[in-house]
Amino acid sequence: MDRRSFALGLLGTSALAGPAWAQPLSKPARILVGFPPGGSADLVARALAQHLTGYASSVLVDNKPGAGGRIAIEALKASEPDGSTLLVTPGSMMVVYPHIYRKLSYDPLRDVVPVAMVASAQFVIAVGPMVPAQVTTLAQFIDWCRKHPSQATYGSSGAGSIPHFTGVALGKATRLDWMHVAYKGAAPAMNDLLGGQVAANVGVLSNTLPHVQSGKLRALAVSGPARSALLPQVPTLAELGHADAQATEWFGVFLPAKASAETVHTLRQSVREALKARGLVEALAKASFEPAHPEGAADLGSLLRHDLARWGDVVKLSGFTPED
Repeated sequence: MDRRSFALGLLGTSALAGPAWAQPLSKPARILVGFPPGGSADLVARALAQHLTGYASSVLVDNKPGAGGRIAIEALKASEPDGSTLLVTPGSMMVVYPHIYRKLSYDPLRDVVPVAMVASAQFVIAVGPMVPAQVTTLAQFIDWCRKHPSQATYGSSGAGSIPHFTGVALGKATRLDWMHVAYKGAAPAMNDLLGGQVAANVGVLSNTLPHVQSGKLRALAVSGPARSALLPQVPTLAELGHADAQATEWFGVFLPAKASAETVHTLRQSVREALKARGLVEALAKASFEPAHPEGAADLGSLLRHDLARWGDVVKLSGFTPED
């Protein structure tokens, strides 16, 4: 066989064995989101949809708000596993909800398939005007809390949320006995922090950053694995010796449990390609999210199992009573 024939033979073999994801779906795809338009999950989903151009003829976002994101997961569970219906959801619904709801209508290990992570958001431990201005570090704040136990409080966006349990984990890591104050959303929690009704808050970076920049709040630590580019002067909990309290809220892509291996592979590769797009990375960063690395995005299954076990232990420690 001459070189030209050999080369053509290799080309033909390569084409036959080429990646399945190279062929887009012949019909539109929809991304289910369990929250209203304008929220964090919706923003991540819409940014991703614009860059899944090689996956389907078109990709639309279908908001199904209600029940704290559970309605969208139930809709995914009931959908056809042909790849035309996918879900973008915060990790809380998959790794915390199984520990706080007795009658959850889905099992994150059986009813859905983790495809890829798109982004993550870390939390900021910040203090407000209730805490004296000279308290500027986490160690100083912990010392202040021990001297003023009746004021040792922190707020979060809600009972049973990852910020709530991040505070529990931090209390365990620092041997700090502080009281959680649950709010119905991040906005009222922030309002009470600014108004001096609670000492501290564990909240997402995007909600906290403007008030830190204005000088109304002091950021003591961030909860992610690395410092935020938006708050480079603020150390991580791990840097301060409290790695056990490290936490992030991640946003992942899921398919129905019966989706074929080929469909999962196709979507996973499409998400990886999307994460290489400058437009997607910039859109996520603008909203204070950390875009997932294209090569690490596929590790969502391992992350899901790890976080499911980790938060189960923290929930038990908190004494939180599961709801129906």
